[in-house]
Parts: sequence; C-alpha cells; structure tokens
Amino acid sequence: MVYGLFALGVLSAGMLGIASLAGVVLAYVKRADATGTIYAAHLDWVLSTFWWSLLWLALSAVASLVFVGWITGVVALIWLVYRIIKGWLALWERQPPLG
Repeated sequence: MVYGLFALGVLSAGMLGIASLAGVVLAYVKRADATGTIYAAHLDWVLSTFWWSLLWLALSAVASLVFVGWITGVVALIWLVYRIIKGWLALWERQPPLG
C-alpha cells in the first residue's frame, strides 16, 4: 500500500502529491508494527527515499534559479522512480531492498 501511494504521487507529476504524503504517514504509523520483519526494511527504504528525494528536489528548485536545477531535478526524479521500482520488486520477491 505504501509503495502504491508513493508511486501514485510521483506518477501523477505531483498532482496527487497528497498520495505520497499519505504513503509516508502510513509508513511512519506502521513502522513499529513491522519491527523484526522484512517489511521494516521496506518502510525504512520508502522513508529514506522520500526524505532524500525531497532534499534533492528542493535543492534542484533553488538551483533552477541559475538554470542548472532542471538537470539535477530530472536526475533526482529518475533516482526516485528507480528506488520505488527497486523496492517494489524486492517486496514482490519477499526480500529486503538492498542498496
């Protein structure tokens, strides 16, 4: 559910950004319940992905003032999509995400 909400927020180009936030909130809420399972690693993966992508997209927005931010923004978006896909595939295989 967390990966789905997060992906929906990203794939909708921010129009459904609330879905990403709902996924992050759900990950924080379920984090304690998942302790000791492979799902704990997945929740940590999603939360780490969210915070790092938020940082890099914010820095890219600032850097766009000097016309470099668009490049770093695209790179950050590609990295974000990669992390969602990699995590979801690991979940499908019932493995913790590595990386």
